[in-house]
Amino acid sequence: MTSVLPPQKESTSGTYTFSSRPRALPNRSKYRDPVAELQEEQIQYGNIMYDRRVIRGNTYAQHILPVSAQPDPIEIQRQQEVRRRAAAKKRAKDQLRPRTPEPVEGRKHIDVQTELYLEELSDRIVETDVECQTDAFLDKPPTPLFIPAKTGRDAVTQIEEGELFDFDIEVKPVLEVFIGKTIEQALLEVMEEEELANLRGQQRAFEELRNAELAEVQRLEEQERRHREEKERRMREQREVLRLEKETAEKIAARVFAKHYLADLIPSVYSNLRDNGYFYDPVERDIETNFLNWLVKDVENTLDDHVLGRKVLDMLIREVVEKRLDVFQQMEQQQQQQKHDGSA
Repeated sequence: MTSVLPPQKESTSGTYTFSSRPRALPNRSKYRDPVAELQEEQIQYGNIMYDRRVIRGNTYAQHILPVSAQPDPIEIQRQQEVRRRAAAKKRAKDQLRPRTPEPVEGRKHIDVQTELYLEELSDRIVETDVECQTDAFLDKPPTPLFIPAKTGRDAVTQIEEGELFDFDIEVKPVLEVFIGKTIEQALLEVMEEEELANLRGQQRAFEELRNAELAEVQRLEEQERRHREEKERRMREQREVLRLEKETAEKIAARVFAKHYLADLIPSVYSNLRDNGYFYDPVERDIETNFLNWLVKDVENTLDDHVLGRKVLDMLIREVVEKRLDVFQQMEQQQQQQKHDGSA
């Protein structure tokens, strides 16, 4: 398919641009369907005389079909499974990859320079986007097979039944071979099972011996650990005894030294304290500290009781006087009311 191109126009920037008339593309799939092509290629031939895979005539220029011309469906399925697993693994990696969180409302992500020194881009080249509609590439047609011209004449021969092949005579050796191979394979499998059973028995015996040796090693290690702990404990006890003996000797020496040093110190200290008045009469001190304080508190409590009684008595007297005053005022009002009523 060709398209008419308009005349070239020179842009103001000094470059040439081309454009084609817009047109609608045919509706077709983006990729080829390998399964459909495989079904087209897998054609069953009933007669080998018409099979294209059988080459006759000159073999110098024969066309050899590549192995990939007829792919195995199992291989195609395996490749599709591998591609599907790779795509699933890629999708899983993309999902697990840490992504930048979404911007908050009212903001958006922009690209910024993160280098140590910022560089101002002043001389920027003018760029323009140009598009061009091109035709789709057509597939190359398959190369036709080379079929040489037919020469000579065809001839046929009649072959009666039983002239070329006797089933009993021809099949008996094959059956003998099959039976012999089957028996041999069965004997080999039986021998293999016996050998595996012997190996399992040896393995069990080895495991029992190894477990016994491991138990003995663990017992010896535990015994060595107990001996080592007992040795360390006794060494600690001996060091503690030596430390206590040394500490006791030091205390005894310090006591003897202090006794000799303080022999004349105590009488002089007592005499100085007595001269300065630090020794006092216990009875006098008890009276000053305990009895006088109790007496003062008792007197204060008694005075407080007297004051409280006087206040209560004053309140009672005031209340009685106020009540009598109210009664006298009411009586006076009643008398005035009676006088007013009598004059009226």
